Amino acid sequence: MPTNGINVENRATQNWGKPLLIGIALIYMAAILLVPAIAVFYEAFHRGFGPFLEAVGHREFQNAIRLTLITAAITVPLNLVFGLCAAWVIARNQFRGRTLLVSIIDLPFSISPVVVGLMLVLLYGRIGWLGPFLQSINFRVIFSLPGIVIATVIVSLPFVAREVIPVLEDMGPEQEEAARTLGAQDWQIFWRVILPHIRWGLLYGLLLTNARAMGEFGAVAVVSGNLAGRTQTLPIFVEHAYKNYQTQAAFGAAAILALLAVVTLILKEILERRTQHKRSSAH
Repeated sequence: MPTNGINVENRATQNWGKPLLIGIALIYMAAILLVPAIAVFYEAFHRGFGPFLEAVGHREFQNAIRLTLITAAITVPLNLVFGLCAAWVIARNQFRGRTLLVSIIDLPFSISPVVVGLMLVLLYGRIGWLGPFLQSINFRVIFSLPGIVIATVIVSLPFVAREVIPVLEDMGPEQEEAARTLGAQDWQIFWRVILPHIRWGLLYGLLLTNARAMGEFGAVAVVSGNLAGRTQTLPIFVEHAYKNYQTQAAFGAAAILALLAVVTLILKEILERRTQHKRSSAH
């Protein structure tokens, strides 16, 4: 009888414990994510689409969007090439310093973006290590597009490599060696053997890289100088507009960033399911 009583008590605990934990998790997520997101869209559109379109039509707003897209268009291909090369070297070779290389690639995950921006200022700024040389050739990095791109490249560096490495390790070198034995060239091996196998992981990494590039604030805020209409990306524009009481423009820009985040989450979920399906089929 005591044992049965304990079992009944355990079942009762399980019956209410699981819904309670789920409820706490949902309340917490709603408080920190859902409610603020709803507030952003409400402030952006509660006066109608007219004021929103008027805010979007401002020159500074359009320049911020243009700069954000240019930065992402440069950052994503650069990190695509680096990520593929780094993933290939790490997944296919055992060498001294391999663990250190992986740690360096992961470094942007652990360093504050503001620190990244400060390091770039100390390196490329007017009184930085390379400042006098850059001035002598009349090339500006800080407070211009090159500095914004470099900062964005650094903070979004790990995503492609970290997504492709496990896929390559899971794939193994056997298929590549077989293709090479049959006379395939390196570029043929990449396009016909490797790329079809890593495509979902690669797309997932590119998606995360693009999302980080378009949403980065800390590092870009340090190196951009926040020059209205010149070096403001969309996240920087949100802060600038809000501080200057341009609330409609600020919430409009924030709503665009939130929509980009929603699209990213949807695509992320699709790619994760396809990746899991691909791995399940392979096994």
